[in-house]
Amino acid sequence: MGSDPQFAKYPDLSLSQDIFNLSNPACHASSRQSSLKKLQAAIKEHSMAPLYRHLAHPVEGVLNSTGEGSSQSPTAAGSSPGSTGVVVMSDMLARRPSTSRSELVWDEKLYDRLVAENKRELDRLTKEEEEAAEAAGETEVQAARGKKAELWARVGDKDKAIAAYEAVFENTGILGTKIDIVLAMVRIGLFFGDKVFVKKTVDRANTLVESGGDWDRRNRLKAYKGLHLLTIRNYNLAAPLLLDSLSTFTSYELCSYSNLVIYAVLAGSLSLRRVDFKAKVVDAPEIKALLGEGEDRLSALSGSLSSGPGAGDEEMTDVETGATPTPATASKVVNLTTLGTETGVQSEAEAPVDFTSLTKLVSSLYMGQYRSFFSALAAVEDNFLSQDRYLFEHRAWFVREMRLRGYQQLLQSYRVVGLASMAGDFGVTIDFLDRDLAKFIAGDRISCTIDRVNGIIETNRPDDKNKQYADVVKQGDALITKLQNPDLLTPFRLYFYAHILSLNFIIVYPTPVPPSSQTAKAMASIKTIKGRSIEIDTNDATSSNN
Repeated sequence: MGSDPQFAKYPDLSLSQDIFNLSNPACHASSRQSSLKKLQAAIKEHSMAPLYRHLAHPVEGVLNSTGEGSSQSPTAAGSSPGSTGVVVMSDMLARRPSTSRSELVWDEKLYDRLVAENKRELDRLTKEEEEAAEAAGETEVQAARGKKAELWARVGDKDKAIAAYEAVFENTGILGTKIDIVLAMVRIGLFFGDKVFVKKTVDRANTLVESGGDWDRRNRLKAYKGLHLLTIRNYNLAAPLLLDSLSTFTSYELCSYSNLVIYAVLAGSLSLRRVDFKAKVVDAPEIKALLGEGEDRLSALSGSLSSGPGAGDEEMTDVETGATPTPATASKVVNLTTLGTETGVQSEAEAPVDFTSLTKLVSSLYMGQYRSFFSALAAVEDNFLSQDRYLFEHRAWFVREMRLRGYQQLLQSYRVVGLASMAGDFGVTIDFLDRDLAKFIAGDRISCTIDRVNGIIETNRPDDKNKQYADVVKQGDALITKLQNPDLLTPFRLYFYAHILSLNFIIVYPTPVPPSSQTAKAMASIKTIKGRSIEIDTNDATSSNN
């Protein structure tokens, strides 16, 4: 087959964000109403009976678990046509329960109608599969099975969709199709917030891609992996994947391009070193196209700024026309969500995103404008972290880590800083700064001490040799504790311990000897080079200096 992806239409991950908005107390009322209308329309249009039951059922529904959103008396759980009575486990809602009454009401007649429509469509596809098995070939049978899997993915039945995709996978020999099937299952896991399933399935997709996946699917998987790592708070690994995906992004079934930029900027701002932060975030043309201002943004949009190999090629300039728009008359509204699509048209127009606070966060962090940085950080929490289903549960951690990054960036330039001066730089009170720094100092995240009597903060960054020595002593003590048990003195472990400590030891044997001659040979083979020895007997272990 070609490089065109299959099974990419369902599930619609934007609906999972709408479901999240209904339970998010930080979501604006207008956004909540818009999400409610979109969800209700999608349930009716796509006959999403399983998802409707999972959300709105007065007994099983995650939105109406106590029945306060019910408009009619429900039947017993599992008694409706097509119901299995099995509660689907999911993590689709905000962590904090909403105090408002849910507006997604339960309508028994609507649910029965949706179930009947699902049954008719399933019967039609089953008949199509049977006819294909009798009169056509395996390709037609697989096509009918694929339609079944897409049916369950469309209506929101997690378990049946995964089982149907697995059936298609087992009977498919084409590697590209297998990768597409696994990526579809990844999206099902993301839709329902099943992180364990997503991790297992992403690893499965990675194995398939490494066995010979094409260029397009490798790039798509990069975005999938980056988003998954973001959801499990692994920003260090997520940042390079998300940033690399910006220039080759085609996974519009996963998220919009503007959302990818948001995720990449947040992950990069938190995890990248200053040099990499400037190169991959501050000066990145893909990010400047959305976050840049004035000439920087125009240059990024026109292609003058490029990180690709063809940057600056003079022979590739366009032929001038009679009317060339000037920057003053050029449109400032750019729809970057259509980049990478063949037609430049999406199924639904994306809501405009205000990147002002994110732009301010990036620029103020890099320029060392810490008062502005803290202000932008608060705005980013309100506008992005508290509104996005992937970022919501990590918002407090992200804000705390970004405060730490700001503190570290300022303190690394000074030996002594006035407490009042630093508090003024960040626009906070002395008491707040004292309490906040104390937490990071206690956790060994910042190497400094606070002198409240003299009103100063003194950094005490140890040099590399002293830090290495302290780490060796700490690990050596742990090693000695392990060596107190003679049953643990296997040759493999001795070699391993000596290796991780980057030390060699003189082993002195008093009587009685260790329990194994192999162990004795292994221990005797470790020579001393740094003047530290370990004396061992079968009951005790001590450490002494040569």
